[in-house]
Order: sequence, then C-alpha cells, then structure tokens
Amino acid sequence: MSAKPATGSVWRQPAQVWAVAFACVVAFMGIGLVDPILPAIAESLKADAVQTELLFTSYLLVTGAAMLITSWISSRIGAKATLLAGLGLIVVFALFCALSGSVDAIIGFRAGWGLGNALFISTALATIVGAASGGSEAAIILYEAALGIGIAIGPLLGGLLGEVSWRGPFFGVVVLMAVAFIAVMLLVRSGTSEKRAPMPLSAPFRALRTPALAILAIAALFYNIGFFVLLAFSPFPLGFSAMGIGLTFFGWGVALALTSVWIAPILLDRLGRSAVMLTILPLLAADLVVAGLLVADPTALVICIIVGGLLLGIMNTVLTEAVMEATDHPRAVASSAYSAVRFIGGAIAPPIAALLWHQFNATVPYLFAAASVLIATVTIALGHKVLTGIDSHPADAQEEGAAVLIGDAG
Repeated sequence: MSAKPATGSVWRQPAQVWAVAFACVVAFMGIGLVDPILPAIAESLKADAVQTELLFTSYLLVTGAAMLITSWISSRIGAKATLLAGLGLIVVFALFCALSGSVDAIIGFRAGWGLGNALFISTALATIVGAASGGSEAAIILYEAALGIGIAIGPLLGGLLGEVSWRGPFFGVVVLMAVAFIAVMLLVRSGTSEKRAPMPLSAPFRALRTPALAILAIAALFYNIGFFVLLAFSPFPLGFSAMGIGLTFFGWGVALALTSVWIAPILLDRLGRSAVMLTILPLLAADLVVAGLLVADPTALVICIIVGGLLLGIMNTVLTEAVMEATDHPRAVASSAYSAVRFIGGAIAPPIAALLWHQFNATVPYLFAAASVLIATVTIALGHKVLTGIDSHPADAQEEGAAVLIGDAG
C-alpha cells in the first residue's frame, strides 16, 4: 500500500512497539519457514508427500477455526495477554515439533502452533497502532515493514537451518519466539491498544450472513487453494536442496511483499477493487497453468513461483481490503469470519495436490489450482451486483494495514 506521511518519525517509536514489531517479523517468517524442509521431513521420517503436506492442513485449519473466537478472547483478557498467549503457544508447539520422531506428531503439534498464531496475528496490528507515536499511518508503515521482512526471510532462514537438519527451522522459531515473548512481556504495557466491548461468540457467524461478505469468503476459499498449491506443493517437483528451495521462496516472499505494499495501491488508484480482482485472478490461473505445463523444468517453475508471488501480493491486499467494505460489522468480526472460511482452502489444498501428483503427475496439481482460481474469478463476477459497495470509497490507513495483515497471514 502507499506510504502516507506520518506526523512523526516512523522509526522513533516506544520500546513496546519495537517488541511487537519484532514478534511480527518472526510470526510471519512462519509462513514459509517449513517450505524448504518438506522433502527432508518426508525422507527422514519415512512419510509420503500427502502426510507431509498435512503439516499445512492442521496448522491452517486450527488457525482458521481459532479466528472465530480470537475477538471474543482478546476483548475479554486484553491485547497483551492475548499476544503472550499466542507467542507462548508457538514456542511450546514449535519445540514439540523440533523434538518429534514422527510426521503424525508434527502434524498434531502444528495444530497447536496454528492456535498460537491466530491469537497473535489477530492482536498485533491493533497493539502497534495503539502504542505507536506519529499516528496510525506511522504504525501501519512500521507494521508493513515487519511483515515484508518476515515473509521474505522465513524461507531463507528455513533453507539455511534446514541444510543442517530438518529440525533446525523449528528450533530457530523456538529461540526467536522466546525472545519475542520476553520482549512483549517486559515492554508492552497492559491496555496499550484500544479497548473493545466484549464481542459475542456468535458475531463472526452472523457476519457471514451478509451476502457480499459470503461471496468474498467463498472466492477467497478457492483463491487460497491456488495460493497454497504454489507455496506448499512446489518444493516437491522443484527437487532442490533445502537451501535451493529457501532461495526460491525468498524470491517469492520478496515479490509478494513488494506488490502487496506498493503495487496494489497503484492499481487501486486507477481501478476499483472488483476490477483489480477480475484482472489479477485470471492472470494467476494462467501462471499456474504454465507452471503445470513446465513443471519438469526447474528454471521455468522458479520463474512461475516468483510471478505467482507478484500476483498473490496484489490479490491478498485487494481481496482482504474488499472484506473491510463488505459489511457494517466491526472489522475484527468481518476479518475473523472471512479468514475462517478462507483458511479452509489453504488447509485442503496441499494434501489434495500431493494426492493428485501420486495419482497422475506433477502437472495435474497446478491445473487443479488454476481451476480453483477460475472458480474464484467466476464467484466475484457473478456476485458483482452485490459487491458494488466494495468500490465505493478508498481505504484509510488502518484499513489498508488490516488488509495486508489478514491477507498475508493466510
């Protein structure tokens, strides 16, 4: 998104803001951290690709389900307690993953990790905005910087540590998240972010009754299938070492971060949200088709992954920003409902892709992903009349920040 001038320096922030920003970097590293070690886990623990891909499924299913209750929890126990609960769960379950002796155990522990991730990411942005000096614009810019660094560095760190052992990236998360936990505990003051009235547990479910939000959530479910086939399945046909996979997805992460922060706002200045989505989704489907047809050529596949990152960055921001305009419900409620549905796509995509690979060949998973993205396109197109409200006015700084937060979290 476009960087708007703040009234104060972005970099002159209280210590508690830097503590949460550091935790954000580490949390978003987790998106691509496991990618480089998927083949190594499969080989070391005598697991097939379908079993290994369930590492994403358990993580995303629990993250999505937990999103439905995070607003209810944080509105009762406060932002700091929610942050610490999330960070603490990630430390514990990442350690269990590192010490595991079977892929089934890691799958289970990744579910606990997903719960911690949901608690943390649902609270981090509000905490930074509430504590930052220089206004919300400065807070959003700082948050975006942390997010972009985390998404880009995650696969690279995973590749570096994965060259030593598949357990290395998990131990790395334990150490970094433990530091983040201590920093938040010592530096973040209770009541930092704006206090909200207690949310009813049923709020996200009621929000999904809104036709525009329901259409966007369904489109996001199918779009996320494309996202996670590209992210979670591609390490297998690439055939690279952990470092090679890490470098590939480092490029993917940089591309995603750049377009989500800078290119998406430029497009939105010229086109409405609906028009951007109806342009980018077919391009993403075409990229996935090309990836499937050229899957035997590692160089071509790397290029398709990087191009996919560019397109995914735009879609993540625009689609989630649209959610903010689709309903009159509080943003935290709308985003929780949307994320819960969206993560279903991310959860089912990796094991289905691996199964299609074994049943047919490495091309079919990408064609499946492309078809899913086209279904998302048709959903947006058919629901266009209901979605007129999402193009009515530009997002403010905090809305744009929330869009990047929720979009890139999943």
